[in-house]
This record gives sequence, structure tokens and C-alpha cells, in this order.
Amino acid sequence: MHYTGTIWRPPYEASSLLLEVTAGCTHHKCKFCTLYDDIPFRFRMSPIEDVEADLKEAKAQFRLWEQHKVIRTFLTGANPFVLKAEKLIEIARLVKMYFPENESIGCFSRVTDITLKSDEELKELSNAGYDGLTIGIETGDDEALQFMNKGYASSDIITQCRRLEQAGITYKFFYLTSISGAGNGEKGAKETAKICNQIHPKLIGANMLTIYPNSELYQEIQKGNWSEEGEQEKYREIRTLIEKLDIPVEFAALGASNAIPLIGTLPKDKARLLRILDDIIQNVSEEELQEYRRQLRHL
Repeated sequence: MHYTGTIWRPPYEASSLLLEVTAGCTHHKCKFCTLYDDIPFRFRMSPIEDVEADLKEAKAQFRLWEQHKVIRTFLTGANPFVLKAEKLIEIARLVKMYFPENESIGCFSRVTDITLKSDEELKELSNAGYDGLTIGIETGDDEALQFMNKGYASSDIITQCRRLEQAGITYKFFYLTSISGAGNGEKGAKETAKICNQIHPKLIGANMLTIYPNSELYQEIQKGNWSEEGEQEKYREIRTLIEKLDIPVEFAALGASNAIPLIGTLPKDKARLLRILDDIIQNVSEEELQEYRRQLRHL
């Protein structure tokens, strides 16, 4: 298989066929991000010959397990949805040719990748099987989005996700706890809930910002331009986000960046999640949580 660098996927794509169609990130300007630093180029689209070769190899491997069927494929890379609609449809055709039982195709997408598609193209992509996109919105706090160089505003999240909904494409969000900085976490959570409450994400997955020395954000901290939230403030931020969400949505904090895993369905599990968070805030010390963050060598 043609895998380049570290392969990142959401926890819920664990059983999907991982198919590389891009490597790296077209944006590559977010101040906090170091995920693709092990790749010696910014972005590359896989030759279609490599994509088909990987599908052939996967098909040969899956033949060994007669009971196993590929029902979902996840395209790897920071934002494969940036590819032109015709290229994504060609990839979907190949997936279906080698795995006729495949029901859907997911991938990471930036908000700006959706902007590049017309409404008609989004509908065609939906018909081709694209569904369950994962979008790293990070926050609905416009000041944080601008400072971190995300390349879009909170209003763009609403506009583009509504377009996905009209096309019949579902989506899930990544939220980055602490992106608003020290003293602003709960404000950022309220702004994010305000955005999410206007649309219909299937899941909001929270990850905690972990700052590594090779990030641009680390340099901003050294210059005194930004300060990280304390660990308990991060949990107060998550509590505020859950409290302010009033849409039906799955909420999860399961990645390695989260010292204490959380998962539940809102509104059914809201009270339970808030109780867990209250217990963490009251009974787990800042020092214990800081130690976990210091020991986190890799996300």
C-alpha cells in the first residue's frame, strides 16, 4: 500500500479501508499543527495508478478473510475533499469496482474544500457515496480562527455545512479545546455551541490542544503573544460546550490528547457527562493533568 508518513484517521474510522489519495495538507498554515511535519513536501495527490494498485492489493488481502466485507472506505490525507469533484468520483468508481459491497466513502475536509464545489457537484458526490466527512472546525471563536490562521470564519462553517446537508452529505466535527487561549476557553466554547446549534453535525469530537516545540504556536508563546489554558480550564471549557449544546449529537473525547475519555449522546447523556466533568474539575488536580500532558510524546 502506498502510505506516506503517519496515517491519521478518526477513532470511528478504525474498521474502514484506509486508502491514500493525498498526502500532506493544502493549507499547512495552522499555527498549532505539526501532524504532517514528517512529510518532505506540503501536499501531493496520489497518481490514480497508485490508488488502483492499492485497491487491488487490498482486494487480494481481504480474500483471505471470507467473512470480511469492506462497507466503508476512508481516504487518507489532511484534506482529500479538496480534490476536484470529477477526481473524487473517479476514485469512488474504482472503490466500487473492487469492492461492490462498499456503501460509503469518508475523508477529512477543510471548510474551504466544500466552498470549491458547486451545489450540483456536492449532490453528485453524495450520489457517488461520499458521506460522513470529518471537518476540523476547531472552534466557532472568530478571534481564535484568525489568530491560528485557519483560513475561514465561523459564518463559513454554517454556510458550507448547510450546503452539505442540502446535498445529503453528513459530517462530523473536530473541536480543539484550548484554541482560544488562557482565560478565553469558556467564551470559545459558547461561540462554538452557538455555531453548532444552527446546523446538524452527527458528532462533535473534542481533542485537547497539545503544543510541541516545532509548532509556530510554540514560537508565539515564547514571544508572549499567546498563553495556553491550564488543564482544569480545558475541562471547564468542555463542560461549557456540552452545557450550551442544544442539538441532538454524539459527543466524544477519545483521542490520546484527552487524559480522561468521554462519550455520550446529547441530550440523553448531557446530565451524566456534566457530572463526570464536575467530578474531574473538583477532584483531579492541575498537577496530575499537567503530568499527563507532559508525558504525551505523540498524538
